[in-house]
Amino acid sequence: MLAYTHKISPRNRYMFRLFFQELLGTNCSLTESKAEFDEYEGPKFSYSPSALGEELHFESVPLLFESGIKEQHVTVSDWKGGKIFFPTGKKSALPFDPFAASFYLVSRYEEYLPHIRDSHDRFDAKESLAWKNGFLTIPVVNQWALMVAEVLQKHFPGLVFPGQKYAYVSTIDIDNAYAYREKGMMRTLGGYLKDLLKFDFTNINDRTKVLLGLKKDPYDTYDFQFAIQKKYKLKTLYFFLVGDYGLNDKNLPIESRKFQSLIKTVGDYAEVGVHPSYGSNEYPERLKREVSRLGNVLHREVTNSRQHFLKLSFPDTYRNLIDLDITDDHTMGFANEIGFRAGICSAFNFYDLDQEVETKLRIHPFAIMDATLKYYMKVPPERAIEVIGPLIEEVRKVNGTFVSLWHNESLCNEKQWEGWLKVYEEMTKLAAN
Repeated sequence: MLAYTHKISPRNRYMFRLFFQELLGTNCSLTESKAEFDEYEGPKFSYSPSALGEELHFESVPLLFESGIKEQHVTVSDWKGGKIFFPTGKKSALPFDPFAASFYLVSRYEEYLPHIRDSHDRFDAKESLAWKNGFLTIPVVNQWALMVAEVLQKHFPGLVFPGQKYAYVSTIDIDNAYAYREKGMMRTLGGYLKDLLKFDFTNINDRTKVLLGLKKDPYDTYDFQFAIQKKYKLKTLYFFLVGDYGLNDKNLPIESRKFQSLIKTVGDYAEVGVHPSYGSNEYPERLKREVSRLGNVLHREVTNSRQHFLKLSFPDTYRNLIDLDITDDHTMGFANEIGFRAGICSAFNFYDLDQEVETKLRIHPFAIMDATLKYYMKVPPERAIEVIGPLIEEVRKVNGTFVSLWHNESLCNEKQWEGWLKVYEEMTKLAAN
């Protein structure tokens, strides 16, 4: 397929590769030559401010031909039961520019613009265009790609788009491998003192039984996880926090042999990535140390990551990962809302807006997190599947990849997490089949 555009830019080259090659499974070349376009006998269309003649035409707005970052005036409209923005004229094949609209979302353009950040210095979901206009739970970019395919197939009946196939990927963060084990004397004594001050004798009893080997550590849910993986033939990724102890980084010390053994065991069952610590965004040397630590334990290169607390700052976080040869990041999602932060439910390459370049770092967006449902949205476990199910169906409709984010501790089925183990298996059954 051939597309004429009045100007080939890094942005439209990036978007056409994402739409056609990755989402629709075909190739579409760009040309600035009117003569080449006129002579081409295969399926073709134009993408420019105005049509050349009577060809199939998608009217463009300026965004993909610009460079730099500036305030964009975005007005979202309803069309055929969905949401669109960047409107176009009547001669355009669609009443909006799907390529520019998608670029605005997947590049996270709005996160480069001035905005209010939350208490953890994160972009808040409620600041997003998608949340404000009610389409955060819809993978609109995938929908728009299918709209473009439909228009092209009506115009060129022989055109075939292989597209993608629906898939489910379970991801699990290990922020705290064990509730009581392997904490060291000072942390253990501190735990007892904290429980005493709260008169929490149940916790004191549980801690003592675990330390004496009379009870399994409540966060030791790994056998259950492995059984679920086997039962549903899951592709699972784990992310281990191996940073130094701090206010928001409370996993086991990497020197613990049992912790190292756990990492190796999990690595035998699934792919393992690094969970960069809370402070590593501001101190890249910490990130480097943590990637090295995990690689030394696994005896292999670490190429996957997900930021602890989902701390993500554009473009610095991704540039730091690229510098350490991380090839795949899985942070793209919100802590306080479910849905699609970048408007897409398929992996895509990070586009660095500051440098105007498509990088090789693959971004894997997730749709739902256990802590989002419980702590932010206050969803009780008995209602959780009512919330999760529609998200899975939205991903299925567009042949995307549904990615869930869970934690080992939320599978303990005790205290504040009672009932969530059942939610995880019901979600897995629904998503995997």
